[in-house]
Amino acid sequence: MKKENVGIAGLGVYIPNNKMTAKELSDATKGVWSEEAVIEKLGIVEKKLPAEGDGSQIMGVYASLNALKDANISAEEIDCVLCITEEWKEYPLTTSANHIIQEIGATNAWGIDVQNRCCTSVSAMKLAKDILIADDEVNAVLVAGGYRNCDVVDYEDSDVSMMFDLAAGGGAIILKKNMDKNLLLGTHIISDGSLARSAGSLVGGINQPVTPENMKDFMKLRILEPNYMKNRLKEVSSDNWIKCIDKSFEKSGIEKKIDFLAILHFKRSAHYAFLKANDLTEDQSIYLENYGHIGQIDQILSLHLALQEGKVKDGDNVVMLAAGIGYTWASNVIRWGKVN
Repeated sequence: MKKENVGIAGLGVYIPNNKMTAKELSDATKGVWSEEAVIEKLGIVEKKLPAEGDGSQIMGVYASLNALKDANISAEEIDCVLCITEEWKEYPLTTSANHIIQEIGATNAWGIDVQNRCCTSVSAMKLAKDILIADDEVNAVLVAGGYRNCDVVDYEDSDVSMMFDLAAGGGAIILKKNMDKNLLLGTHIISDGSLARSAGSLVGGINQPVTPENMKDFMKLRILEPNYMKNRLKEVSSDNWIKCIDKSFEKSGIEKKIDFLAILHFKRSAHYAFLKANDLTEDQSIYLENYGHIGQIDQILSLHLALQEGKVKDGDNVVMLAAGIGYTWASNVIRWGKVN
């Protein structure tokens, strides 16, 4: 009996027209970060900002429509929507997955909002595969959402400089049962609960409701435990990423060989050091210095760009690598092209 598989049927992205240049970001820090430092250290030549009307939820809709076009299928063929839209969106507490279902016309789909910070795409793809394998009634899953946490960055808070790259955009990926190509193989995820409240927003929740006095801090991203977070990440982050990659290949049942690494945007030196440590060339990844960090959209965007630029060909092993504040690390392996 043939073993069921899950493959990528289509990809879609939505990138806003607005942008912030390195000079503009430097100015926003009141010169604490020079333009040169923004480019060379933070790795931002420019980053994408939302234009008028580019809400987090609607950008996920735009990306979903592009993914449907890429997959050449109708919205009615989608059985499930796993929405990766960030919590910062048009209307708090509204359901983002159901909004996508409505706007794209996926009348046969049910939906769930999934949230794992910047790990959400990789995590949701694992959930999608597990649902497709386990549920006979599900044959196509749309993983999609939008992101614009750039709105909630305080450029005068040096503690959050690691988040100065936050940008805006949408991404979508369609996975289908028994595609026999572009197979999603193994995934491994590691979470560290000790970092759960190391970063986030102090104002706007139950513990600190919004008042006239604290309104300026409403939903602003802060590093709540800067020393602990810095030391803990230095201790475990790199090892956790390597473990995720190794375990995802082990679960895939294939030899570890990375042909293309779809990785999130982070500071320039760390990106190239990671490539070197894993015997990868610069051509085996794309540094998103002209986009910024679009949260959980980065891996979808990176694969999309790699396909456009011919950096991924049939038979290649694509690794999506993610890390989300809170703190979770994740890796998956995708074997691109037709199954031999």
